[in-house]
Amino acid sequence: MISNTTRAFLVASLAVTALHLVSCASASADSHGGQRFVLTDSSTNTHLRSFGVSAGDLGLPGTWSIRKDTLQGGKQDGVDLITVDNGKMTIRVIPTRGMSILDIQQGDVRLGWDSPVKEIVHPKYIDLDSRGGLGWLDGFNEWMCRCGLEFAGHPGKDEFTTNTGATATMDLSLHGKIGNIPASQVEIIIDKEAPHRIRVRGVVHERLFFGPKLELVAEVSTVPGSDVFQISDTVTNLAGGDQEFTVIYHGNYGRPILEGGATVHVPAKRVRPMNEHAAKAVESYATYKAPTPGFIEEVFLVDPYSDASGTTSILLQNKAGDRATSVAWKTAELPYLTIWKNTTSEADGYVTGLEPGTTHPYNRKVEREAGRLPVLKAGETRRFTLDFGIHLDKASVDKARSTVDAIRAGRETKIEKEAPKI
Repeated sequence: MISNTTRAFLVASLAVTALHLVSCASASADSHGGQRFVLTDSSTNTHLRSFGVSAGDLGLPGTWSIRKDTLQGGKQDGVDLITVDNGKMTIRVIPTRGMSILDIQQGDVRLGWDSPVKEIVHPKYIDLDSRGGLGWLDGFNEWMCRCGLEFAGHPGKDEFTTNTGATATMDLSLHGKIGNIPASQVEIIIDKEAPHRIRVRGVVHERLFFGPKLELVAEVSTVPGSDVFQISDTVTNLAGGDQEFTVIYHGNYGRPILEGGATVHVPAKRVRPMNEHAAKAVESYATYKAPTPGFIEEVFLVDPYSDASGTTSILLQNKAGDRATSVAWKTAELPYLTIWKNTTSEADGYVTGLEPGTTHPYNRKVEREAGRLPVLKAGETRRFTLDFGIHLDKASVDKARSTVDAIRAGRETKIEKEAPKI
């Protein structure tokens, strides 16, 4: 039995510990007057192995909290993990892996999947060029990982101009480098004004001499007590000349939403199979199978409709229609959607990818020749915002599906039965 004196001492000790963790961070007001905590800054050799702050610590309403841990052991050794509990939803962000998001949990729904890769693998253990450029898969287990920035999509060869002005050939690895570059700056920002939005922001650089000089400012944010969250990113070309770039938001979904009979609702203008194998199943692109050992992935390329404001929205729902997740974005920012089906056995990674992007996931050379590869001028910045929701009952799912239907507005979906010739 713990005495009242001992209990009081433990409570006081925990309070002191919490305040110590907060004080260890470089805290200041941001440009909007909110509270800002710097967890990592390579320019000042700053790195906190642990950190914690809560609403109570800052005298704010609600039951939200933020914790930062540095993982130990195996291939996860040295990986930073930030956990945001907004009082209703938990978000786990991985600054060490390009600000990827490990998973989201609300109620009995988890946005994420059960990858055969079980640890959060530190980039130092990733060889992107292994297995013919498929080394990216050695660390692939996040709910959301960004693909890019210099290139994304399938591995293969492409040409580039060397520092001598000559044309040379380079090997492109699967989905680029950005997801395996640790963030150079990481900070937590809590807005001063209600509703006190919580922001986890990181700066990731993909740059080299005689090569691209691209900066990603990646932010995930949520309002305390809400069932929605947002990704809000910028990509800037810091070079003195033009630079091609690509961003694909590789969102990956497994159980409990993904199951036999699950469906994806998309206001699709056009749907195309990525290859001849996918062409055999293009008519059923919107429905999912139960785990099927030996299943070979199917990839479908979607051009989505948008509403009068330029917004599109999609919904992935379970068979019963009482659990779902949605995502909305501007098609001017991300004009393409990739649907990746990998409904293989549970042991091999039962998952689907819903991936808004600036391009399709072909090799960069293909995207350039098709006129889909965007270019940033010197000093130019592009912004990308995606809004996500989790729906835990039939009424909420039906409402989200009606949003998709309203965007479609009865317009035709053109399904092409042959893969593009590349």
